[in-house]
Amino acid sequence: MDQLRNIPLPARRPVDSVMATRRADSFGKRSIKNSSKEYALRLAISMTDLTTLEGKDSPEKVRSLCRKAIAPAPVLDRVLVAMGAAPVPSVAAICVYPNLVAVAREALAGSGVHIASVATGFPSGQFPLDIRLDDVRRAVGDGADEIDMVISRGAFLAGEDALVADEIARVREACGPAHLKIILETGELETLDAVRYASDLSIRAALAAGPAKDGEVFIKTSTGKVTPAATMPVVLVMLEAIRDAYRETGVRIGMKPAGGIRTAKSAIAQLVMVHETLGPEWLAPHLFRFGASTLLNDLLRQLARLKRGGYAARDDFAEA
Repeated sequence: MDQLRNIPLPARRPVDSVMATRRADSFGKRSIKNSSKEYALRLAISMTDLTTLEGKDSPEKVRSLCRKAIAPAPVLDRVLVAMGAAPVPSVAAICVYPNLVAVAREALAGSGVHIASVATGFPSGQFPLDIRLDDVRRAVGDGADEIDMVISRGAFLAGEDALVADEIARVREACGPAHLKIILETGELETLDAVRYASDLSIRAALAAGPAKDGEVFIKTSTGKVTPAATMPVVLVMLEAIRDAYRETGVRIGMKPAGGIRTAKSAIAQLVMVHETLGPEWLAPHLFRFGASTLLNDLLRQLARLKRGGYAARDDFAEA
């Protein structure tokens, strides 16, 4: 590898874990009116990255996922339209392995749903850097709009901060026009102090690779393969890092909690936390996403309950 570039490293900012946990817990206790709840459910659906990252993934499974991404609930749509309500929105993106990006691109053509691809030796990140960079370039070349990379957690925990920063900057350069989401794998970082420093380091390194518009860089909790992942205290600490970066740079960094968010109630609590920590500007798919494959159907069930007065059957919504 070439000599590491001289990326200025951020200062370490200690986190009061007791206060962070107490504040994070408070966001799940808000009372929300039904009108606001419907808005939140629709917003959460539009922020979802519908994901399949399994060894048995196939082109037909990805095509099925794309159909659901475009129209998450056709049966519910007919009910909503008959009531004079808007249909269910499309999700923000589908996320697949690089070898299936071309399949997704064909299936989603003209839909407005983005294509995200995991890369850089997902989920371990334990590949030589040149292979990880080629992984990124190939996915972008096949049509990926967004790249979800994993940082080198072993290097980070060993204190090789300059190496981690250099790799993030190189990956962002390899992304070209595609947006970058930087996965910290918070379940392996052990402390909230480490989560905060990894967030600051990732943002600093990504912006060192070149200017960024709002939402062109995200930080993300997890691959979904390690637990715990998107706990409320972890997400709060990452949001605070984004808030401080915005104050320092004027660039709005995006946030993607992934791993362990399975219910509409937990998703709404996350949205409340975003609103109160970052402000309403971040309540949009280009700045906030959910990486939660099992979340979408519960969002749909809760929306159906609000509009129809009763829960839909579980099999009313395809698993894709």
